[in-house]
Amino acid sequence: MAVKAPLERKVIRIDDLADDDLYRDGNEYRVNMVDEEGMRSVLVVPLVSGDTGVGCIFLYRREVAPFSDAEVALVQTFAAQAVIAIENVRQFKALEESNAELTDVLERQTATANVLDVISQSPSDARPVFDVIAATAMRLCDAEAIVIWQIGADGFELAATLPDTPERVRMLKEYPPTVDEGSVAGQAFAARDTIHIDDLQADPVLSQLPLTRMTQTRTMLAVPLFSPTQEPVGLIVLPRREVRAFSPEQITLVETFADQAAIAIENVRLFKALETLNAELGERVEEQVGEIERMGKLKRFLPAAVADTVVNSGSEDLLKSHRALLGVLFCDIRGFTAFCETAEPEETIEVLQTYHEEMGKLINAHSAGVDHRMGDGIMVLFNDPLPCEDPAGDAVRLAMAMRAKMSELCRSWKRMGHRLGFGVGVSLGYATVGMVGYEGRSEYTASGTAVNVAARLCDMAEDGEILLSTRAAIAVEDDFPSLSAGEVTLKGIREPVEVFRLVERAAG
Repeated sequence: MAVKAPLERKVIRIDDLADDDLYRDGNEYRVNMVDEEGMRSVLVVPLVSGDTGVGCIFLYRREVAPFSDAEVALVQTFAAQAVIAIENVRQFKALEESNAELTDVLERQTATANVLDVISQSPSDARPVFDVIAATAMRLCDAEAIVIWQIGADGFELAATLPDTPERVRMLKEYPPTVDEGSVAGQAFAARDTIHIDDLQADPVLSQLPLTRMTQTRTMLAVPLFSPTQEPVGLIVLPRREVRAFSPEQITLVETFADQAAIAIENVRLFKALETLNAELGERVEEQVGEIERMGKLKRFLPAAVADTVVNSGSEDLLKSHRALLGVLFCDIRGFTAFCETAEPEETIEVLQTYHEEMGKLINAHSAGVDHRMGDGIMVLFNDPLPCEDPAGDAVRLAMAMRAKMSELCRSWKRMGHRLGFGVGVSLGYATVGMVGYEGRSEYTASGTAVNVAARLCDMAEDGEILLSTRAAIAVEDDFPSLSAGEVTLKGIREPVEVFRLVERAAG
């Protein structure tokens, strides 16, 4: 009865269980209710939520005293109230779970933002970044320990660890990671991906490593760090002394921290390089005698336009690291890698020479400030060190001229059996500009989000496409209409970026 009432969603009222066919037929359950429990009059009222039975209220009397209609109505009222209470509890628990999930997401987002804030405040020292990553990752990933390794001139160097007791630090320095095939670091760098091992003891090689035995590690998460040029620069390791896998959310968080740690390392490298170069430039300025001699030296490692600007200004301050609003253009040949694998070396050189010659003419004709070339890739900067009124528009105009010229070149190459294309990315934004390199081989270049966005848009562009960042598209919308291609997540860029595709040039 207790089951039947909610299933059938109806009230069951029996005046006398003993005056019933089930009792007279010897039904074991009914006989037990009457003879063992002493039940005679019974009332069962279902608890119904919507169309679903969720329980019941069961009442009985040890004497034959049938429940009245009023009593049934009263219990039905209680049943309705009980259903409301059950539903309230369900909704409360669902809300609690939802709030807990939102809290976790918010905490992870806040942690990521905090790390970025520390990165912005520590351009010359990555240690504060490592420290905040270690503390945050250990807490949010419920890990017993964490180790961050940085690759230096002599191999792996301990960058940060928690707990940071003297004994633990000594042990880690005594047994740093190796990059052989039998190590976790070796596997991570070889796969260029995260390594997540549920139980190290199940691996006949890893289980025998000295550090594994000493720390009694069972579950391990290892995330490699790579520089912008995809060189390994470090490793983040989180161990557990119990077999307990890390969740996908925890793994994603640590991978985000790994990207940020790599950014911090690269920032420090660039900062020190710029400091060194600025110091070298200061020394050179003191040694230079006369404008002609100065011009000759500057032109050895600077573009002619930049050298002229420096000489005319009478100061090398323009070469020092500074912030500037730039129009940034990245372009390269589509299908060039595959072409190089199949073409003869002479054909490759001929195509590359023609490409750079024609693009160089266009760059000079559009009065670009600086351009850098590597293989088939070209980066062009507008508005620094040569100022211009419309950096985004100038970049788009150059991109359209390049596309038109490349369309001609690709048609001629196609007749020779070479299937090549061309893509461009354009962005507008602030970047850090200055000298980078070493004595005798220095470049005036830029680094920052605007540069990264333009490079990523170039990578995305299909043959013949010119992709614009949001800011660039808005800046040129009166002269160059574009269509939104939606938001995309670009590598190295924290927030999604809305991408715009140039459709045509406005008349005039």
